[in-house]
Amino acid sequence: MAPEPSTERRPARAGNTAVQVRDALRDAILKGEYLPGERLVEAQLCVRMETSRFNVRAALADLAAEGLVEVQRNRGAQVRKVSMAEAVEITEVRMVVEGLIAARAAELVDPDRATELDEIGVLMRRAVEAGEHRRYSDLNQRLHALVREIAGHATADRIVETLRGQIVRHQYMLSLVPGRPETSLPQHERIIAAIRGRDPKAAEAAMREHISSVIEALRAIDYLGS
Repeated sequence: MAPEPSTERRPARAGNTAVQVRDALRDAILKGEYLPGERLVEAQLCVRMETSRFNVRAALADLAAEGLVEVQRNRGAQVRKVSMAEAVEITEVRMVVEGLIAARAAELVDPDRATELDEIGVLMRRAVEAGEHRRYSDLNQRLHALVREIAGHATADRIVETLRGQIVRHQYMLSLVPGRPETSLPQHERIIAAIRGRDPKAAEAAMREHISSVIEALRAIDYLGS
């Protein structure tokens, strides 16, 4: 059973605008505070976000456009459920866009960012060797975020963030698959090496190979669960 949405007041978010409410609610959904299919009750959100019903409705409309929320006439809003088949399709699109991002990062990387990539790679290997899979998952997200930051492609970055948000729970399921970190670590290391080597074609190929592996793993989860 999903936990009751918190109605605790948050002074740091007092007087939220519609944009602030949207960002806070998106963050809560991505963190799993609201589960797929769970209703988003406007009155409760007004209390939690310390804002007006107008701002809550505007925020929900924006999140519906992003694919995180589903708004139904006379039934209100709920966190949108994404099937495994749709998660695979979304990840296929991510493969193309993140490949482009990796290639761009290889063109623009500087020595300081190359050092950051190396540091994350070392930490990821240590996490795998220590069996710290949650730590590895966090570093995985950090690495992909850094690659997007290096690339500086605003449109591609927005697309990836929107797509990632829609399948966050599937990604969490994937992180729990035994042996998954050991499989993805060398893939991430190849991405890092290609970007550091300023080789756009190799970087794009390495990123696409990695996300193709993610697609295969998602399909395997779907098969086992069927």
